[in-house]
Amino acid sequence: WKQSTPDNPVGICGPIGPTEQLPLVARLVNSLGLNLGSAHFWGMDEWFDSATGLEVPVTHPLSFERADRELCFNRIRPELRMPDANLHFPKADTAPYEASWNGVRCAVMQGGQGEIKHWAFNDPVRREGAYQEAPPSPAEFRQLGTRVVELHPLTLVQNARTSGAGNIPLVPTHALTVGPKQTWLAERVSIWHPGHHDNPFGIRLTALMISKGIAD
Repeated sequence: WKQSTPDNPVGICGPIGPTEQLPLVARLVNSLGLNLGSAHFWGMDEWFDSATGLEVPVTHPLSFERADRELCFNRIRPELRMPDANLHFPKADTAPYEASWNGVRCAVMQGGQGEIKHWAFNDPVRREGAYQEAPPSPAEFRQLGTRVVELHPLTLVQNARTSGAGNIPLVPTHALTVGPKQTWLAERVSIWHPGHHDNPFGIRLTALMISKGIAD
């Protein structure tokens, strides 16, 4: 954000989960007196309501946009805040979100890793049809843009545990997620978790997958 200027805007793409960094970002902006007038932010994902065919409203208790605003952007001093037009959150009509990546440099995409080893909600596809024997190839996967995805059961359980007080039915079964296509536009990608967001098996599985080059 410090690099951003009106003729060369810069943004970051970030998650909900982990959320611990969000209030700290607001404190840093306020302490530095950093004017975000030309800066941009992309939310990684948002829940999707299959019944309405729309993204969940910001009044939904698990809304990612709501969390971003309440934990970070609403805490920044008004004179330093970025314009609302520069806050980009995935919607059921994905075209405006995807278009917002044009002409703005994404300096970093920072996100958390799920127990199913996803970033954002790029969950594994169902192993059926063309993918019964093998998942999409990396080249095929990288072409996927921002879209509605069906969430893996482990993702539902994880979000119920970390955000929904264990209430699995509260967690939508589908979500809108930033795609690999947008991810590869970022100059830097940093996907991590602090440890306590995953279980011991998941942490060991991550190490095994990295060491063996397993992409699924």
